[in-house]
Amino acid sequence: MRTQAPHSVTPSTAKSAVFSKQAFMLFALLSAGTLLLCSQLMAADANPYAKNYKAQNTSQLKSLSANPDTKMLLSNHKEDDNISMLEDGYDMMGSTGFTGTDASVDGALQFGKSIKADTVLVYRKYGSAKTGSSKFELIKQAAKTGGEIDEKDLVEEPTVYNYYASYWAKLPMPLLGVHVIKLVKVASDESEKAQAEPGLKILAVIKASPAAKANIVKGDSLLKMGELTLNKPDDLFAAVKRYAGQTVSMELQHNGELVKTNVALNARP
Repeated sequence: MRTQAPHSVTPSTAKSAVFSKQAFMLFALLSAGTLLLCSQLMAADANPYAKNYKAQNTSQLKSLSANPDTKMLLSNHKEDDNISMLEDGYDMMGSTGFTGTDASVDGALQFGKSIKADTVLVYRKYGSAKTGSSKFELIKQAAKTGGEIDEKDLVEEPTVYNYYASYWAKLPMPLLGVHVIKLVKVASDESEKAQAEPGLKILAVIKASPAAKANIVKGDSLLKMGELTLNKPDDLFAAVKRYAGQTVSMELQHNGELVKTNVALNARP
């Protein structure tokens, strides 16, 4: 009687089995990574604050803290808030703007945390909607004129809102502490050329900065620092870099009058 020899595993067969197991584990890990990436992409698409984000700062600005405790504030005064944030030593990382029917503001906070923002400001403003009162007015008007009403015009639509969020990062104390802009006077007619106003107009002064300590205020125009005339923002950047850590003379225009003062600039870290 012949008996069948028990199945044996040769070294080559065992090696193939090990490779197959390793390949399966690698495939499983790759699949898990792919699923994680897909879920992250789907989450970004599902969050309108992330999907519509536009960076303002090209230097990849983010919080000085590795794990910032991101705060969210709801407001209705965007322009005033922007100035206040600049004065408090923040700079805008970027913003989000979109129109929607119902977007949770929690999405702005979640996205703010993901880009390491210190503060998120969120605004929601009523857009438009076809309400019951507007439909009633449409019916009244049709009754008066004998006109017809499209049934589509009677369908009630959800309320639409305009959403906006800005993301801010706290900066280290600057050397001078001002935010400026170059103003150009618009020509009164086509025969005239636009004239650049002298100096740099101050939009905001950072609290407790060297500029604030020198009593420089919002609305002043910086004309000169030391030996350097300030015609454009790059001039101010070069002047601050040159005189960093020194007490330097400054000329500025305050309420239409020429003022001279000294500013003790912070040193570069």
